[in-house]
Amino acid sequence: MGPFSRSDFLTGVRNASVVTEFILPGIPHTEDLETMLFVLFSSFCLFTLMESLLTLLAVVSSIRLHTPMYFFLCQLSVCDIVFPSGSSPKMLFYLSGNSRAISYAGCMSQLSFYHFLGCTECFLYTVMAYDHFVAICYRLRYTIIMSHRVYAILAMETSFSGCIQATFLTTLTFQLSFCGPNEVDCFFCDIPVMLKLACADTSALEMAGFISVGLMPLSCFLLILTSYSRIVYSILQIRSAEGQRHAFSTCSAHLTAILLFYMPVVLIYLRPTPSPWIDAAVQILNNLVTPMLNHLIYSLRDKEVKSSLRKVLRQLGFLPEHCRERSVANTSTALHSL
Repeated sequence: MGPFSRSDFLTGVRNASVVTEFILPGIPHTEDLETMLFVLFSSFCLFTLMESLLTLLAVVSSIRLHTPMYFFLCQLSVCDIVFPSGSSPKMLFYLSGNSRAISYAGCMSQLSFYHFLGCTECFLYTVMAYDHFVAICYRLRYTIIMSHRVYAILAMETSFSGCIQATFLTTLTFQLSFCGPNEVDCFFCDIPVMLKLACADTSALEMAGFISVGLMPLSCFLLILTSYSRIVYSILQIRSAEGQRHAFSTCSAHLTAILLFYMPVVLIYLRPTPSPWIDAAVQILNNLVTPMLNHLIYSLRDKEVKSSLRKVLRQLGFLPEHCRERSVANTSTALHSL
């Protein structure tokens, strides 16, 4: 038998200590706040669920909202319902005093699910910007360009593209071996913190991941910017001040949602020097707060959604009948501005 080389020894050590589970330490410097955070984050999740379901009900119940713009809003509502469920259940589980351990397969599922929904939303915002562009710049041909077939294909493409991107990133990350420390430096499994735990040189993978995570949102953002440059130019050509206000009001909700989506992406993945506490705060903003704010933004800025929500809430008994006249007046104003 030949001599036992150093590489053989390291291989033996790695095989003997392969990580089968990871530990989620949670949010830094919050050791005595678990109960308060559990109540707060649970409230965020419930509020997001309630808002998303109300938005879906408002769009489905109003024939006037059966257009591509609101179809994509419904798709966004579904994403916002599901998006927090990638990391929140495990976080709420250990905040309630249970184990902080997560299996290897569970960690992989978290990362894959998170990036699938994140990439899907990124593509969805791009498609929504294109829809606004067609609605304002090619208003007379809108129903021809954005036919049922076209927006069904676009909706499926957003999910399909998100699935491909998530599969690539998950495979890229978990092809590495994990044989040393198993404490994840975050409250859920994500690419930057998992690369720190790998037993191999990750510089090439970090570069590939950086290009993939950075290039895809950047491409989508440039397409959104192009669409809105044309939109602003077209709005300025509208002679009616009321028409301009209505067009800006419709687009401002989408632009606000885009900013809320892209700011955490830049802070998490494109910062040269990561900080665990800042990363945790930004991830909470991205996972829990942004999905909750999306529907407040759309319902408060979009008169059509606001009118339909009033009708739904009135039918459910949450609003008195005297709100009906105000709702009808707002709807009439919106229709006259078209």
